[in-house]
Amino acid sequence: MKRFLYSIFISSSLLFSQEKIETITLNEQPLKVDQLIHIDNFGSLYYTVGNTFYKKEPHQNYNYSNVQLGSITSIDAFNPLKINVFYKNFNTVLILDNRLSEIFKVDFNSIQPYKNITHISTGADNTLWIFDQNSQQLELFDYKTNTVRASAMPVNSNVLHLKSNYNYSWLLTENHLYTYNYFGSSLSKIKNDGFLHIAEDNGNLIIQKKEGLYFLAKDSNSLAAIQLPQLLIKQFSLTNETLYIYTDEKLHQFQLKIR
Repeated sequence: MKRFLYSIFISSSLLFSQEKIETITLNEQPLKVDQLIHIDNFGSLYYTVGNTFYKKEPHQNYNYSNVQLGSITSIDAFNPLKINVFYKNFNTVLILDNRLSEIFKVDFNSIQPYKNITHISTGADNTLWIFDQNSQQLELFDYKTNTVRASAMPVNSNVLHLKSNYNYSWLLTENHLYTYNYFGSSLSKIKNDGFLHIAEDNGNLIIQKKEGLYFLAKDSNSLAAIQLPQLLIKQFSLTNETLYIYTDEKLHQFQLKIR
């Protein structure tokens, strides 16, 4: 009951802060990709072109593609040693190492009970956060034992995006933004007020709306607008308070001035 009341409080009290997050322009470079995935702490760039996944390090490049599985739906590179590549059309996730070599394959078509997966993200150890369309539930799935370690309550709206770290996950639906802990318990439920996409770093969120990007600090219920030049944002990523924005063939790098 206490958790339920807390969720309702968060849902009804999300505020837009009077303060804005200032930014410092750090860099701008040409980049022509289909999708920007991630930039890690070492400056490695993860992206896709067509059905090929690339990792560009300062002195080494790697790439991965799977002709049999076709189009890549999403990639989660939160853990650079266990990168998750999701092929929705084949209900399959491939786990890659830091050189983009296959180390494990999770074929949900061969697992009982059958799961129809729409979104995935990284969990701790040998787990994935998965959203099963059949049950409308977020689950923490152990792909080595084919067992569900934790399940959240079903949601009743379409899922837009799923992000996670080792301890928490964030599920963005058309109606709400949910936060869950490692045990699948709901910690907060915020009304979706035009949220389109989210990025996460150290528990902090960047939330995209039509009018721009907003910062939601962990343990906060206040959205702060991020001051940026006029940009047509295609994708964005957050790493250690550094915001990367991919526009039309350019990668912009900004430092967030968080007080």
